[in-house]
Amino acid sequence: MTNPLPRPGRRALLVAGGGTLLAAAGGALLGRSRGPDTAGPPPAGAVGEFDVSGAAEALPLSPLRHVSGPQSLSCPDGGGALYALQVVPASVRLGDEDRAPGGRERRLAGDLCVSRLSPSGELTASMHLRGFGHGMSFGTEPVGGDVFLWVESDADPETGYGRAVSRVRFRDGAVVDSSSDEVRHHRPYPGSRKVHPTLDLAHRRVLVSHWTGRTHRYSVHAMDDFAAGRHEPLWSLEDTALRSGETFQGCALRGRLVYQLTGKHYTDERGTNPPSGGGDTYVSALDVRTGRIVGRRKVTVAPGLEFREPEGIAVRPGARPELWVAFSVKTPGRRDIAVFSCPAWAGVRPAARSARTARP
Repeated sequence: MTNPLPRPGRRALLVAGGGTLLAAAGGALLGRSRGPDTAGPPPAGAVGEFDVSGAAEALPLSPLRHVSGPQSLSCPDGGGALYALQVVPASVRLGDEDRAPGGRERRLAGDLCVSRLSPSGELTASMHLRGFGHGMSFGTEPVGGDVFLWVESDADPETGYGRAVSRVRFRDGAVVDSSSDEVRHHRPYPGSRKVHPTLDLAHRRVLVSHWTGRTHRYSVHAMDDFAAGRHEPLWSLEDTALRSGETFQGCALRGRLVYQLTGKHYTDERGTNPPSGGGDTYVSALDVRTGRIVGRRKVTVAPGLEFREPEGIAVRPGARPELWVAFSVKTPGRRDIAVFSCPAWAGVRPAARSARTARP
């Protein structure tokens, strides 16, 4: 039995679920729920600010540090590197280890690798996080010349998923343990499971995804407050977009909208998700103020990828932001990452206000 969620303060709007609203693509309901940064009618493939039907290759098929598949991705700025998380596979021995643990042991331990890729897909740096979690989503915060990872931590040994959120500086070649004194664990919702964050850098917000009992929830916090240990949410809502039988594959935040990725890998033609069907990958959007679903669209890009498992969603920040969706792809002897960008549709105005003062 999990502990109840803390009562939100005066700033928080608690949405207990129910009253969902699914806007048809390009329909009037989606238009009415657009935020202050949008203008003009959305295209038929729009989900929130992004045209999912217009997805195009953002990163060529690229290997990460290890042979295991990607779990999530993040972009700290509008034109530089991409970071990706993966679970450390079997037969890998890290610095002070006297043996190489098996794959199941690594998964339950929550041992992760962070790879940094160039815009052309070249591996430029990597580090390891032992005991942190599964890597369902994370954020990258540029600070001066450094990048700080906002990542799940304190892995549950029974599941391998994180129970807290930590902020760790990315250091090429480093091995950081979740139990290290340098790692501060934030536990905004004690007793919750599968806790993992992502960032909205444009508005300096952190989104915390977590499960309490059988319910999946999101909460939105001010980044600076959260880092200082002040965990009162700005908004808290139940995930009403996840459908029965769907597999959750990550989340992203921009402004007032949570973008959620679901789907499974291809089966053979006799299975439930054959390549001939183009996959079952969907992007949905929820309004953090109301909990309503304001868009849902199937991702049909690159249907010919081998295996094609959706593994991560992120917003690339910038004057013209993009929604990035990643797939795990089978290649000889390993899994590679393929990344596709969904552009902001023409009616979306670039953010003009200060990142520290802008409100969605």
